[in-house]
Amino acid sequence: QVQLVESGGGLVQAGGSLRLSCAASGTIFSINAMGWYRQVPGKLRELVATITSSGTTNYADSVKGRFTISRDNTKNTVYLQMNSLKPEDTADYYCNAVIVRPGLLYGMNYWGKGTLVTVSS
Repeated sequence: QVQLVESGGGLVQAGGSLRLSCAASGTIFSINAMGWYRQVPGKLRELVATITSSGTTNYADSVKGRFTISRDNTKNTVYLQMNSLKPEDTADYYCNAVIVRPGLLYGMNYWGKGTLVTVSS
């Protein structure tokens, strides 16, 4: 089975920084797009940032200029560097990856279990 494991969440004061990591493991042929999403109680999960296998990035307007997504293909890992954090960034952050399993010609979505980021004012 494929597993995505997030790490790096925690408590930080407004204006501070955190770096989230997500490592994919298991029987993997290739990984296409990877991304980060976040969710607060009572609201829908929203896209934060994505990165393609070639390095093209996309960000939500609310985090543009503050967050940076990157990936290390040798480690099957995606990162989210979060700077100038605001209280409204508080949420559960979920890792997502489109992964092609051996023997298949298409990718499927996989999700991590999430990591909590709390930003205090």
